[in-house]
Amino acid sequence: MADLKLTNVQKSYGEVKVLKDINLDIKTGELIVFVGPSGCGKSTLLRMIAGLEKITSGDFTIDGERMNDVPPAQRGIAMVFQSYALYPHMTVRDNMSFALKIAKKSPEEIDAAVAKAAKILQLEPYLDRLPKALSGGQRQRVAIGRSIVRDPKVYLFDEPLSNLDAALRVATRIEIAQLKEAMPNSTMIYVTHDQVEAMTLATRIVVLTVGQGIGQVGTPLELYERPQNEFVAQFIGSPAMNLIPGEIIETGAMTTIRVDGGGIARSTVPTVASDMGRKVNVGVRPEDLTITQGEAVYEGKVEIIEALGELTQLYFEKNGRETPLIAKLAGIHPEKRHKVIKLTAVPEKVHIFADGQSLLYR
Repeated sequence: MADLKLTNVQKSYGEVKVLKDINLDIKTGELIVFVGPSGCGKSTLLRMIAGLEKITSGDFTIDGERMNDVPPAQRGIAMVFQSYALYPHMTVRDNMSFALKIAKKSPEEIDAAVAKAAKILQLEPYLDRLPKALSGGQRQRVAIGRSIVRDPKVYLFDEPLSNLDAALRVATRIEIAQLKEAMPNSTMIYVTHDQVEAMTLATRIVVLTVGQGIGQVGTPLELYERPQNEFVAQFIGSPAMNLIPGEIIETGAMTTIRVDGGGIARSTVPTVASDMGRKVNVGVRPEDLTITQGEAVYEGKVEIIEALGELTQLYFEKNGRETPLIAKLAGIHPEKRHKVIKLTAVPEKVHIFADGQSLLYR
């Protein structure tokens, strides 16, 4: 059992505040993923949990016991780093058993722990090999196995797949998901910049912002379907959610917005009479836009097409926007380039943001 709790945790380097007011409860058996832009402090937060960085203020507890001043080796935590950090002169077996030997465990305990981890990670055929005789994915599994043999309360992963090529990253990601299935009561915290890893592995995702702490916590689909603010809306999902300025012209259970450029958007996000005339941003994900001949949310000329086989991404002319509007259509559509196209979206897929915050959550 390992319930973790961070209460008002902050981290500063001199006058620079890296993490602000982190409040987070992590339950036994969860796989929590930290995501966010570079510099948001996700690896720093992981290292604070591990005890490799001091907490400036606030409290961190494991199963109710305050850990702020507990040395890393006594926290019951194992960490898998971005680099494999394997001993090149040791076999897989010796790499995995090294920490147990240092802890003066008996040979029987060590052999049983290594055998169990090797079976979980499918490393049994490689136990007598040196790291140089392994693929990148196999080396990462050995690094994970080195953590498993310690039987820690909490597993920490710091971007463990970033050094792998695309195909190997997919395969190893699946292996980590299978590892979690095989260890349902293990608590895991995983740092990544890869949205696919976050969306496919996480029980819950913690989105961190630069200098402001947590932007939102929720299941992958909660963050995707109901972002609380524009930052999360644009950070989760690829390509990012389109944001189009507009003005509310009809309130109620069904809200109508006149979009800049003459389009009309309708949303099931409810509004009240005082919202009439309010300046907002209409949010629509690229995959939720469809071509129409009738009432349109947006009309523009396609500038660039990305044909990806199973789908086509249309990039529209900016026309004064900072970023182009993007539509993602199923199938292949090379004929759409340089054409003027009208786009719409069903009201259930249209988000409304005011002052950066979703009106759904007020």
